Amino acid sequence: MKILWLWRKEVSYIALFIVIAAVISHFVGFFMHMLVLVLVATLIKQAVLLYRLEQWLSHGASGRLPSGTGIWGDIYYHFYRIKQKEKKRKKTLGKIIEQFRKSTDVLPDAAIVLGENDEIEWSNKLAKLVLGIKKSDRGQRIDNLVRAPEFVEFLRNRKDRKSLILPSPINEKIILQYKIVTYAESKHLVIAHDVTQQKMMESMRKNFVDNVSHELRTPLTVLKGYLETLQDMDDSQSVMLSTSLRQMNAQTDRMQYLVDDLLLLARLETKKKKVECVDVANLINNICLESEVVKNQYQRIELAVENGINISGEEQDLRSAISNLIINALKYSPEQTRIKVSWKKENKNIIFEVIDRGEGISAVDIPRVTERFFRAEVKRSKKLSGTGLGLAIVKHVLIRHDAKLEITSKLGQGSQFRCVFPLSRFC
Repeated sequence: MKILWLWRKEVSYIALFIVIAAVISHFVGFFMHMLVLVLVATLIKQAVLLYRLEQWLSHGASGRLPSGTGIWGDIYYHFYRIKQKEKKRKKTLGKIIEQFRKSTDVLPDAAIVLGENDEIEWSNKLAKLVLGIKKSDRGQRIDNLVRAPEFVEFLRNRKDRKSLILPSPINEKIILQYKIVTYAESKHLVIAHDVTQQKMMESMRKNFVDNVSHELRTPLTVLKGYLETLQDMDDSQSVMLSTSLRQMNAQTDRMQYLVDDLLLLARLETKKKKVECVDVANLINNICLESEVVKNQYQRIELAVENGINISGEEQDLRSAISNLIINALKYSPEQTRIKVSWKKENKNIIFEVIDRGEGISAVDIPRVTERFFRAEVKRSKKLSGTGLGLAIVKHVLIRHDAKLEITSKLGQGSQFRCVFPLSRFC
Protein backbone atom coordinates (compact mmCIF):
# COMPACT_ATOMS: atom_id res chain seq x y z
CA MET A 1 0.00 0.00 0.00
CA LYS A 2 2.88 2.38 0.83
CA ILE A 3 4.53 1.79 -2.57
CA LEU A 4 1.24 2.45 -4.36
CA TRP A 5 0.84 5.68 -2.38
CA LEU A 6 4.40 6.78 -3.30
CA TRP A 7 3.80 6.12 -6.99
CA ARG A 8 0.56 8.12 -6.84
CA LYS A 9 2.41 10.93 -5.10
CA GLU A 10 5.14 10.90 -7.80
CA VAL A 11 2.52 11.01 -10.59
CA SER A 12 0.67 13.78 -8.72
CA TYR A 13 3.86 15.92 -8.71
CA ILE A 14 4.29 15.45 -12.48
CA ALA A 15 0.57 16.27 -13.03
CA LEU A 16 0.94 19.40 -10.84
CA PHE A 17 3.91 20.65 -12.93
CA ILE A 18 1.92 20.06 -16.12
CA VAL A 19 -1.02 22.09 -14.69
CA ILE A 20 1.36 24.91 -13.69
CA ALA A 21 2.87 24.83 -17.19
CA ALA A 22 -0.67 25.00 -18.68
CA VAL A 23 -1.62 28.00 -16.49
CA ILE A 24 1.55 29.92 -17.42
CA SER A 25 1.09 29.12 -21.12
CA HIS A 26 -2.46 30.51 -20.89
CA PHE A 27 -0.97 33.93 -20.30
CA VAL A 28 2.21 33.72 -22.37
CA GLY A 29 1.33 31.09 -24.91
CA PHE A 30 3.66 28.26 -26.06
CA PHE A 31 1.84 25.46 -24.21
CA MET A 32 3.71 22.68 -26.02
CA HIS A 33 7.06 24.29 -25.25
CA MET A 34 6.17 24.62 -21.59
CA LEU A 35 5.00 20.95 -21.51
CA VAL A 36 8.24 19.70 -23.08
CA LEU A 37 10.24 21.80 -20.61
CA VAL A 38 8.40 20.23 -17.65
CA LEU A 39 8.93 16.71 -19.02
CA VAL A 40 12.65 17.36 -19.73
CA ALA A 41 13.13 18.71 -16.21
CA THR A 42 11.41 15.61 -14.80
CA LEU A 43 13.64 13.29 -16.90
CA ILE A 44 16.78 15.16 -15.79
CA LYS A 45 15.74 14.76 -12.15
CA GLN A 46 15.11 11.02 -12.63
CA ALA A 47 18.48 10.63 -14.41
CA VAL A 48 20.34 12.42 -11.58
CA LEU A 49 18.68 10.24 -8.93
CA LEU A 50 19.41 7.08 -11.00
CA TYR A 51 23.04 8.20 -11.40
CA ARG A 52 23.38 8.62 -7.63
CA LEU A 53 22.03 5.08 -7.13
CA GLU A 54 24.40 3.63 -9.74
CA GLN A 55 27.42 5.38 -8.18
CA TRP A 56 26.48 4.20 -4.71
CA LEU A 57 26.04 0.59 -5.85
CA SER A 58 29.25 0.66 -7.92
CA HIS A 59 31.17 1.50 -4.74
CA GLY A 60 29.74 -1.54 -2.95
CA ALA A 61 26.79 0.35 -1.45
CA SER A 62 29.23 1.65 1.15
CA GLY A 63 29.39 5.09 2.64
CA ARG A 64 26.55 7.54 3.10
CA LEU A 65 23.12 6.69 1.72
CA PRO A 66 22.26 8.98 -1.28
CA SER A 67 19.58 11.57 -0.62
CA GLY A 68 16.40 11.36 -2.63
CA THR A 69 12.80 12.44 -2.46
CA GLY A 70 9.62 10.58 -3.15
CA ILE A 71 9.78 7.05 -4.40
CA TRP A 72 13.53 7.32 -5.07
CA GLY A 73 14.20 7.88 -1.39
CA ASP A 74 12.27 4.73 -0.62
CA ILE A 75 14.19 2.78 -3.31
CA TYR A 76 17.47 3.97 -1.78
CA TYR A 77 16.30 2.84 1.63
CA HIS A 78 15.28 -0.64 0.36
CA PHE A 79 18.71 -1.12 -1.23
CA TYR A 80 20.31 -0.01 2.00
CA ARG A 81 18.30 -2.54 4.05
CA ILE A 82 19.17 -5.37 1.63
CA LYS A 83 22.83 -4.43 1.87
CA GLN A 84 22.73 -4.38 5.66
CA LYS A 85 21.05 -7.80 5.77
CA GLU A 86 23.69 -9.14 3.38
CA LYS A 87 26.47 -7.78 5.59
CA LYS A 88 24.88 -9.39 8.63
CA ARG A 89 24.52 -12.68 6.79
CA LYS A 90 28.14 -12.57 5.64
CA LYS A 91 29.26 -11.85 9.17
CA THR A 92 27.26 -14.83 10.48
CA LEU A 93 28.60 -17.10 7.74
CA GLY A 94 32.11 -15.85 8.45
CA LYS A 95 31.74 -16.83 12.10
CA ILE A 96 30.41 -20.27 11.14
CA ILE A 97 33.28 -20.82 8.70
CA GLU A 98 35.81 -19.68 11.30
CA GLN A 99 34.31 -22.04 13.90
CA PHE A 100 34.35 -24.87 11.34
CA ARG A 101 37.99 -24.14 10.47
CA LYS A 102 39.00 -24.11 14.14
CA SER A 103 37.09 -27.33 14.86
CA THR A 104 38.59 -29.17 11.87
CA ASP A 105 42.08 -28.02 12.81
CA VAL A 106 41.79 -29.82 16.16
CA LEU A 107 40.47 -33.04 14.60
CA PRO A 108 42.69 -36.06 15.41
CA ASP A 109 42.56 -37.07 11.73
CA ALA A 110 43.73 -35.47 8.50
CA ALA A 111 40.70 -34.55 6.35
CA ILE A 112 40.62 -33.66 2.65
CA VAL A 113 37.63 -32.81 0.46
CA LEU A 114 37.94 -34.01 -3.14
CA GLY A 115 36.00 -32.78 -6.15
CA GLU A 116 34.63 -34.70 -9.11
CA ASN A 117 38.07 -35.41 -10.60
CA ASP A 118 39.75 -36.07 -7.23
CA GLU A 119 41.09 -32.53 -7.11
CA ILE A 120 41.68 -31.07 -3.64
CA GLU A 121 39.03 -28.52 -2.66
CA TRP A 122 39.79 -28.21 1.05
CA SER A 123 42.10 -29.70 3.66
CA ASN A 124 42.59 -29.24 7.40
CA LYS A 125 45.74 -28.42 9.35
CA LEU A 126 46.66 -32.03 10.09
CA ALA A 127 46.62 -32.87 6.37
CA LYS A 128 49.66 -30.61 6.02
CA LEU A 129 51.46 -32.21 8.98
CA VAL A 130 51.02 -35.88 8.00
CA LEU A 131 50.43 -35.70 4.23
CA GLY A 132 52.26 -32.51 3.26
CA ILE A 133 49.16 -31.00 1.62
CA LYS A 134 49.18 -27.18 1.76
CA LYS A 135 46.54 -24.56 0.94
CA SER A 136 48.40 -23.79 -2.28
CA ASP A 137 47.77 -27.40 -3.42
CA ARG A 138 44.05 -26.78 -3.81
CA GLY A 139 42.93 -27.61 -7.33
CA GLN A 140 45.58 -30.32 -7.75
CA ARG A 141 44.68 -34.01 -7.98
CA ILE A 142 45.47 -35.80 -4.75
CA ASP A 143 47.25 -38.67 -6.55
CA ASN A 144 49.78 -36.12 -7.82
CA LEU A 145 50.75 -35.47 -4.20
CA VAL A 146 50.24 -38.91 -2.60
CA ARG A 147 51.87 -41.05 -5.25
CA ALA A 148 52.08 -44.47 -3.60
CA PRO A 149 50.78 -47.07 -6.12
CA GLU A 150 48.65 -48.67 -3.38
CA PHE A 151 46.93 -45.33 -2.68
CA VAL A 152 46.30 -44.70 -6.39
CA GLU A 153 44.74 -48.16 -6.68
CA PHE A 154 42.69 -47.54 -3.52
CA LEU A 155 41.46 -44.24 -4.96
CA ARG A 156 40.42 -45.98 -8.16
CA ASN A 157 38.58 -48.81 -6.36
CA ARG A 158 37.15 -46.76 -3.48
CA LYS A 159 33.74 -48.46 -3.74
CA ASP A 160 35.19 -51.95 -3.24
CA ARG A 161 37.75 -51.28 -0.50
CA LYS A 162 36.87 -49.95 2.94
CA SER A 163 40.32 -48.79 4.05
CA LEU A 164 44.04 -48.77 3.29
CA ILE A 165 46.99 -48.71 5.66
CA LEU A 166 50.18 -47.02 4.39
CA PRO A 167 53.11 -45.02 5.77
CA SER A 168 52.82 -41.22 5.54
CA PRO A 169 54.29 -39.84 2.28
CA ILE A 170 56.38 -37.34 4.26
CA ASN A 171 57.34 -39.48 7.26
CA GLU A 172 57.59 -43.27 6.98
CA LYS A 173 57.50 -43.62 10.77
CA ILE A 174 53.87 -42.44 10.76
CA ILE A 175 51.39 -45.16 9.73
CA LEU A 176 48.07 -43.91 8.36
CA GLN A 177 44.76 -45.62 7.75
CA TYR A 178 42.94 -44.06 4.79
CA LYS A 179 39.17 -44.08 4.37
CA ILE A 180 37.11 -42.43 1.63
CA VAL A 181 33.51 -41.34 2.27
CA THR A 182 31.22 -40.15 -0.53
CA TYR A 183 28.83 -37.49 0.80
CA ALA A 184 27.50 -35.96 -2.42
CA GLU A 185 27.14 -37.00 -6.04
CA SER A 186 30.69 -35.95 -6.92
CA LYS A 187 32.22 -35.07 -3.54
CA HIS A 188 34.47 -37.29 -1.47
CA LEU A 189 36.00 -36.93 1.97
CA VAL A 190 39.39 -38.58 2.56
CA ILE A 191 40.15 -39.33 6.22
CA ALA A 192 43.71 -40.29 7.21
CA HIS A 193 43.82 -41.69 10.76
CA ASP A 194 47.14 -42.12 12.57
CA VAL A 195 47.42 -45.80 13.59
CA THR A 196 51.15 -45.73 14.37
CA GLN A 197 50.64 -46.60 18.04
CA GLN A 198 48.18 -49.35 17.23
CA LYS A 199 50.51 -50.90 14.64
CA MET A 200 53.43 -50.60 17.04
CA MET A 201 51.46 -52.45 19.72
CA GLU A 202 50.45 -55.14 17.20
CA SER A 203 54.07 -55.51 16.12
CA MET A 204 55.18 -55.80 19.76
CA ARG A 205 52.48 -58.39 20.41
CA LYS A 206 53.47 -60.40 17.34
CA ASN A 207 57.15 -60.24 18.23
CA PHE A 208 56.35 -61.28 21.79
CA VAL A 209 54.23 -64.23 20.65
CA ASP A 210 56.85 -65.26 18.07
CA ASN A 211 59.69 -65.08 20.58
CA VAL A 212 57.78 -66.89 23.31
CA SER A 213 56.63 -69.56 20.84
CA HIS A 214 60.17 -70.13 19.62
CA GLU A 215 61.54 -70.21 23.16
CA LEU A 216 58.90 -72.71 24.29
CA ARG A 217 59.65 -75.17 21.51
CA THR A 218 62.95 -76.42 22.93
CA PRO A 219 61.84 -77.01 26.56
CA LEU A 220 58.62 -78.62 25.32
CA THR A 221 60.56 -81.00 23.09
CA VAL A 222 62.85 -81.93 25.99
CA LEU A 223 59.91 -82.32 28.38
CA LYS A 224 57.98 -84.45 25.93
CA GLY A 225 61.01 -86.65 25.34
CA TYR A 226 61.47 -87.34 29.07
CA LEU A 227 57.74 -88.00 29.50
CA GLU A 228 57.76 -90.56 26.70
CA THR A 229 60.80 -92.20 28.29
CA LEU A 230 59.07 -92.32 31.68
CA GLN A 231 55.94 -93.78 30.07
CA ASP A 232 58.01 -96.49 28.41
CA MET A 233 59.56 -97.31 31.82
CA ASP A 234 56.18 -97.31 33.57
CA ASP A 235 55.25 -100.82 34.71
CA SER A 236 51.65 -99.73 35.50
CA GLN A 237 52.02 -100.82 39.11
CA SER A 238 51.19 -97.31 40.29
CA VAL A 239 47.83 -96.13 38.93
CA MET A 240 48.48 -92.60 40.14
CA LEU A 241 51.87 -92.43 38.38
CA SER A 242 50.47 -93.84 35.13
CA THR A 243 47.54 -91.40 35.18
CA SER A 244 49.82 -88.45 35.97
CA LEU A 245 52.22 -89.31 33.15
CA ARG A 246 49.30 -89.69 30.71
CA GLN A 247 47.80 -86.32 31.71
CA MET A 248 51.18 -84.61 31.59
CA ASN A 249 51.80 -86.01 28.11
CA ALA A 250 48.35 -84.86 26.93
CA GLN A 251 48.93 -81.34 28.25
CA THR A 252 52.38 -81.25 26.68
CA ASP A 253 50.83 -82.22 23.35
CA ARG A 254 48.28 -79.45 23.79
CA MET A 255 51.01 -76.90 24.47
CA GLN A 256 52.89 -78.17 21.42
CA TYR A 257 49.80 -77.70 19.22
CA LEU A 258 49.34 -74.21 20.64
CA VAL A 259 52.96 -73.24 19.90
CA ASP A 260 52.73 -74.70 16.39
CA ASP A 261 49.50 -72.77 15.67
CA LEU A 262 50.96 -69.51 16.99
CA LEU A 263 54.04 -69.91 14.82
CA LEU A 264 51.82 -70.72 11.83
CA LEU A 265 49.79 -67.53 12.42
CA ALA A 266 52.98 -65.50 12.71
CA ARG A 267 54.21 -67.00 9.45
CA LEU A 268 50.93 -66.23 7.68
CA GLU A 269 51.08 -62.59 8.82
CA THR A 270 54.69 -61.95 7.85
CA LYS A 271 55.90 -64.22 5.06
CA LYS A 272 55.70 -63.30 1.40
CA LYS A 273 53.09 -64.94 -0.79
CA LYS A 274 54.28 -67.93 -2.80
CA VAL A 275 51.94 -68.76 -5.66
CA GLU A 276 51.59 -72.15 -7.32
CA CYS A 277 48.76 -74.01 -9.03
CA VAL A 278 47.20 -76.21 -6.33
CA ASP A 279 45.10 -79.31 -7.10
CA VAL A 280 42.62 -78.76 -4.26
CA ALA A 281 40.58 -81.90 -4.97
CA ASN A 282 43.68 -84.05 -4.54
CA LEU A 283 44.66 -82.02 -1.46
CA ILE A 284 41.28 -82.69 0.21
CA ASN A 285 41.54 -86.43 -0.50
CA ASN A 286 45.07 -86.51 0.94
CA ILE A 287 43.96 -84.71 4.12
CA CYS A 288 41.15 -87.22 4.63
CA LEU A 289 43.51 -90.18 4.15
CA GLU A 290 46.71 -88.88 5.77
CA SER A 291 45.65 -86.71 8.73
CA GLU A 292 45.59 -88.87 11.87
CA VAL A 293 42.47 -87.17 13.32
CA VAL A 294 40.52 -87.21 10.04
CA LYS A 295 41.64 -90.68 8.98
CA ASN A 296 40.23 -92.27 12.15
CA GLN A 297 36.80 -90.79 11.40
CA TYR A 298 36.85 -91.02 7.60
CA GLN A 299 33.59 -93.00 7.58
CA ARG A 300 31.79 -89.89 8.90
CA ILE A 301 32.77 -87.72 5.90
CA GLU A 302 30.64 -87.33 2.76
CA LEU A 303 32.92 -86.06 0.00
CA ALA A 304 31.59 -84.20 -3.05
CA VAL A 305 34.74 -83.00 -4.76
CA GLU A 306 34.93 -81.82 -8.37
CA ASN A 307 38.22 -82.63 -10.05
CA GLY A 308 40.03 -80.18 -12.31
CA ILE A 309 39.20 -77.10 -10.25
CA ASN A 310 42.68 -75.89 -9.36
CA ILE A 311 43.49 -72.51 -7.84
CA SER A 312 46.65 -70.44 -7.58
CA GLY A 313 47.90 -70.22 -4.03
CA GLU A 314 50.10 -71.88 -1.44
CA GLU A 315 49.43 -75.56 -0.86
CA GLN A 316 50.69 -75.72 2.72
CA ASP A 317 48.51 -72.79 3.80
CA LEU A 318 45.44 -74.24 2.07
CA ARG A 319 46.13 -77.59 3.73
CA SER A 320 46.09 -75.87 7.15
CA ALA A 321 42.78 -74.08 6.46
CA ILE A 322 40.99 -77.11 4.99
CA SER A 323 42.16 -79.53 7.70
CA ASN A 324 41.16 -77.08 10.45
CA LEU A 325 37.62 -76.78 9.08
CA ILE A 326 37.20 -80.55 8.65
CA ILE A 327 38.66 -81.35 12.09
CA ASN A 328 36.45 -78.69 13.75
CA ALA A 329 33.34 -80.13 12.07
CA LEU A 330 34.21 -83.64 13.27
CA LYS A 331 35.07 -82.42 16.77
CA TYR A 332 31.97 -80.28 17.38
CA SER A 333 29.34 -82.66 15.99
CA PRO A 334 28.07 -85.90 17.57
CA GLU A 335 29.98 -89.07 16.66
CA GLN A 336 26.91 -90.69 15.08
CA THR A 337 26.41 -87.82 12.60
CA ARG A 338 28.14 -87.25 9.27
CA ILE A 339 29.66 -84.09 7.83
CA LYS A 340 29.58 -82.95 4.19
CA VAL A 341 32.74 -81.69 2.50
CA SER A 342 32.50 -80.23 -1.01
CA TRP A 343 34.70 -78.44 -3.55
CA LYS A 344 32.90 -76.92 -6.53
CA LYS A 345 32.36 -74.00 -8.89
CA GLU A 346 29.34 -71.86 -8.12
CA ASN A 347 28.39 -68.89 -10.33
CA LYS A 348 31.48 -66.63 -10.41
CA ASN A 349 33.19 -68.23 -7.40
CA ILE A 350 34.96 -71.38 -6.33
CA ILE A 351 33.62 -72.82 -3.08
CA PHE A 352 35.06 -75.09 -0.41
CA GLU A 353 32.24 -76.00 1.95
CA VAL A 354 31.95 -77.97 5.19
CA ILE A 355 28.53 -78.71 6.71
CA ASP A 356 28.02 -80.40 10.06
CA ARG A 357 25.04 -81.31 12.24
CA GLY A 358 26.69 -80.30 15.48
CA GLU A 359 25.91 -77.95 18.35
CA GLY A 360 25.94 -74.82 16.17
CA ILE A 361 27.03 -71.26 16.91
CA SER A 362 24.84 -68.45 18.24
CA ALA A 363 24.28 -65.39 16.02
CA VAL A 364 26.07 -63.24 18.61
CA ASP A 365 29.21 -65.38 18.50
CA ILE A 366 29.49 -65.81 14.69
CA PRO A 367 31.30 -62.47 14.08
CA ARG A 368 33.86 -63.35 16.78
CA VAL A 369 34.66 -67.01 16.10
CA THR A 370 37.64 -66.07 13.88
CA GLU A 371 39.27 -64.12 16.73
CA ARG A 372 42.31 -65.66 18.38
CA PHE A 373 41.52 -67.82 21.43
CA PHE A 374 37.79 -67.11 21.21
CA ARG A 375 35.69 -70.00 22.47
CA ALA A 376 31.89 -69.85 22.32
CA GLU A 377 30.12 -70.40 25.63
CA VAL A 378 28.20 -73.60 24.94
CA LYS A 379 27.14 -76.26 27.45
CA ARG A 380 28.70 -79.53 26.31
CA SER A 381 28.39 -83.04 27.61
CA LYS A 382 32.17 -83.44 27.39
CA LYS A 383 35.07 -81.03 27.44
CA LEU A 384 36.73 -80.57 24.04
CA SER A 385 40.37 -79.68 23.75
CA GLY A 386 41.65 -77.10 21.30
CA THR A 387 43.90 -74.08 20.94
CA GLY A 388 41.21 -71.60 19.90
CA LEU A 389 43.31 -70.62 16.88
CA GLY A 390 41.84 -72.86 14.15
CA LEU A 391 39.40 -70.38 12.60
CA ALA A 392 41.87 -67.52 13.04
CA ILE A 393 44.30 -69.53 10.87
CA VAL A 394 41.51 -70.17 8.33
CA LYS A 395 40.71 -66.45 8.14
CA HIS A 396 44.35 -65.45 7.56
CA VAL A 397 44.85 -68.14 4.90
CA LEU A 398 41.74 -66.96 3.04
CA ILE A 399 42.83 -63.30 3.21
CA ARG A 400 46.13 -64.31 1.59
CA HIS A 401 44.13 -66.00 -1.18
CA ASP A 402 41.70 -63.07 -1.80
CA ALA A 403 38.91 -65.24 -0.38
CA LYS A 404 36.38 -64.84 2.42
CA LEU A 405 34.80 -67.08 5.06
CA GLU A 406 31.01 -67.21 5.23
CA ILE A 407 29.47 -68.84 8.32
CA THR A 408 25.84 -69.87 8.65
CA SER A 409 24.76 -71.56 11.85
CA LYS A 410 21.90 -72.19 14.26
CA LEU A 411 22.22 -73.48 17.79
CA GLY A 412 21.43 -77.19 17.98
CA GLN A 413 21.12 -77.53 14.18
CA GLY A 414 24.70 -77.40 12.94
CA SER A 415 26.92 -75.05 10.96
CA GLN A 416 27.94 -74.32 7.39
CA PHE A 417 31.41 -72.94 6.61
CA ARG A 418 31.96 -71.65 3.07
CA CYS A 419 35.37 -70.55 1.79
CA VAL A 420 34.59 -68.36 -1.23
CA PHE A 421 37.46 -67.96 -3.69
CA PRO A 422 37.23 -65.56 -6.64
CA LEU A 423 37.17 -67.14 -10.10
CA SER A 424 40.32 -65.13 -10.90
CA ARG A 425 42.20 -67.67 -8.73
CA PHE A 426 41.32 -70.50 -11.15
CA CYS A 427 44.40 -71.92 -12.89
